[in-house]
Amino acid sequence: MKLDMPPFQQARVLVVGDVMLDRYWHGKALRISPEAPVPVVRVGNREDRPGGAGNVALNVAALGAAASLVGIIGDDEAGEELQSRLKAAGVLCDFAVSEVAPTITKLRVVAQHQQLIRVDFEQDFESGVVDSLQAKTEALLAGTQVLVLSDYNKGALQNTQPLIAAARARGIPVVVDPKGSDFSKYHGATIITPNLNEFETIVGKCRSEEELSARGLKLMSELGLDALLITRGEHGMTLLRPGVPELHMPARAREVFDVTGAGDTVVAVLAASLAAGHSLDDGTALANLAAGLAVGKLGTAAISGPELRRAIQREEGTGRGVMSAEQLLLAVEDARAHGEKVVFTNGCFDIIHAGHVGYLAEARKLGQRLIVAINDDASVKRLKGPGRPINPVERRMAVLAGLEAVDWVVSYADDTPEPLLKMLKPEVLVKGG
Repeated sequence: MKLDMPPFQQARVLVVGDVMLDRYWHGKALRISPEAPVPVVRVGNREDRPGGAGNVALNVAALGAAASLVGIIGDDEAGEELQSRLKAAGVLCDFAVSEVAPTITKLRVVAQHQQLIRVDFEQDFESGVVDSLQAKTEALLAGTQVLVLSDYNKGALQNTQPLIAAARARGIPVVVDPKGSDFSKYHGATIITPNLNEFETIVGKCRSEEELSARGLKLMSELGLDALLITRGEHGMTLLRPGVPELHMPARAREVFDVTGAGDTVVAVLAASLAAGHSLDDGTALANLAAGLAVGKLGTAAISGPELRRAIQREEGTGRGVMSAEQLLLAVEDARAHGEKVVFTNGCFDIIHAGHVGYLAEARKLGQRLIVAINDDASVKRLKGPGRPINPVERRMAVLAGLEAVDWVVSYADDTPEPLLKMLKPEVLVKGG
């Protein structure tokens, strides 16, 4: 299956569900407490991240899609922090505020990259605040292409059927990340994405692929689903649909560091891909690839559009990205053999901002391939003075290589790219003003 990057900028996804704040206290554990046989952690760094449905919305926004989020928070500092971080990431938040329950918060104490304890702050929401989510959701459906229900069994999604019915009546697909022992509340959804343990909690232990497929098809029939995606950890994921052969995707993770939030990434990429016009098969393949990136990070972490694009490029072997001058010469020759016009631009690109992104997008329109040549660290220092560059050449090249407009990135040691220009002979030279 050939992978390509969906036009996420055209996608609009609404996420409804259990929002929470993931807090991390990082430190060193150098001794055992005299009060009890537990380590004493000297906290040196504190970090807050959106979790649950908030992490799903954050992943959607990080891909470049428009993300809206409906959920419940408390009238407290954690709720304010959660809203602030989501809004800073471009997520449109419409939260109901509980007068009795706190913002759901998971506090993790981590020492030497090892989680020592997790402390949860939560309590039941009052019925009125839960009921208010229906109106908030319906108000946002008009501008939505896919609805995601992110259920962590914390109480926000007690009344899922009206939400599913409202979306399906408008022709909007519903993607559900389920939880609990009763999946009947997801009846009529387009697709649900349980992990293997969640799936077997409902249908029983599956001892073979045939049994898993048969029980999955039976569950789809009972729930009126169009599809079922089972995530299976190191065994990848399996997509089931009535009348269609099962599609199995092997795991893509190179190194598993932390599985926290990987399910959120799967749901976000799948939903955003569907909203951008990709098929269920393609969306599943991209979600599987993104999950492999997510488990290589510590804690709940969003996968950005440039990260996913680079992963696709590696997967497809497209020859895009960072290259040496010798590799680039071969790539340029191949491009010319296919009748492609090569555009060249250069600069330090030390602090990349929106203006750079727009400039490179315009440069790319002048041909079929865009080369970005950047000054190495020594030449930046000569040109910009002491204290520069702020970002080393490897980071600058990695960011540029992740941009959609950029095909190839190369560095040079001279103060000008004249030697590169003589070697590559691009058809178009672009300089910013």
